[in-house]
Amino acid sequence: MRRVVVTGLGMINCVGYDKESSFKAIVNGECGIKSITLFDASNQSVRIAGEISDFDPKEVMDPKEVKKADRFIQLGIKAAREAMEDAGFDGDFNPERFGISSASGIGGLTNIEKNAIVCHTRGPRRISPFFIPSALVNMLGGFISIEHNLKGPNLSSVTACAAGTHAIDEAVKTIMLNGADRMLVVGAEAAICAIGVGGFAAMKALSTRNDDPKRASRPFDKDRDGFVMGEGAGALVLEEYEAAKKRGARIYAEIIGFGESGDANHITTPAPEGEGAYRAMKAAMEMAGNPKVDYINAHGTSTKYNDLYETMAIKKLFGSDVPPVSSTKGQIGHCLGAAGANEAVISIMAMRDGVIPPTINYETPDPECDLDYVPNVAREAKLEVVMSNSFGFGGTNGCLIFKKI
Repeated sequence: MRRVVVTGLGMINCVGYDKESSFKAIVNGECGIKSITLFDASNQSVRIAGEISDFDPKEVMDPKEVKKADRFIQLGIKAAREAMEDAGFDGDFNPERFGISSASGIGGLTNIEKNAIVCHTRGPRRISPFFIPSALVNMLGGFISIEHNLKGPNLSSVTACAAGTHAIDEAVKTIMLNGADRMLVVGAEAAICAIGVGGFAAMKALSTRNDDPKRASRPFDKDRDGFVMGEGAGALVLEEYEAAKKRGARIYAEIIGFGESGDANHITTPAPEGEGAYRAMKAAMEMAGNPKVDYINAHGTSTKYNDLYETMAIKKLFGSDVPPVSSTKGQIGHCLGAAGANEAVISIMAMRDGVIPPTINYETPDPECDLDYVPNVAREAKLEVVMSNSFGFGGTNGCLIFKKI
């Protein structure tokens, strides 16, 4: 089976416009969650989110093209461009052997909301002709493949909060099976709109700490009361190992294992004791040859059952030798379908720099969540192998294992 390595990274979220500024802020425990300004949230029960301030889509798209793409696509274009530049391509590649694997949990929800209102108030003839192509999840890959002339497989994952991780899995499989030599992976989400926030709030899934947004997302803390929505994008360039070596690429990491599973239990609640999450992690570990894992970037949403069941699954898998675990959602919120891509980038950069990002807002230990969550302050560590977890509504789970080479 062909080996797959990571040669380019890109990221944008509420604490930074690029991978370096984002990672520095995350390691420093900075929080980008604040009161919502993207829409009037005054009548909402939840009025906070991890939104990206002052993002100008005209920086990544021709002004005439902006109206053709939803915000999640615009953010994805930004992260993808950074990853491609980071990988150091000079245009000398076979476009038919370079594909794209994109991901979003919801896609163009803002445009869906906007055009639904137009349809209801002004009639169907006033719907934008760009509505459908701007809202489709796979248009994320469509726009980006056109920009970079990627003519290999064009894939898309729409598996809720596991979508970004699954997009990486699909890209790895494609290269391993010789369907391409290189794949650009992009996970993006921008669902901070009235219907998005209102919908998750109606489920009682969100934190209601409106007066204390910086402390609202508190993974594994006893007083957690729900997740906080975030937006952003993460991108990775994956290459077949020999192809990367031949062109003298800088290699961040090798993807040595991935695992996927389904809960078959409940549409929103994880399987009891994290049984599905455990099987995904176990499959990734077995594929990787059961290495010693030095750090786990947890899904860690700051919800009661996700944090509890992920903790139980980790303990079941690792027994008495559990590595340090942290969740970075306290800093950037839960970016839904972009979470797995963002957190893969964070995990790889943690390995690169030898530092474990902290779980911020960890103030009151939960007796049922009793692992080393690297509370509040980053920790220097020698990281050779790291794991990244993602679990989504519908009982869909994904796990990745990266190794420094």
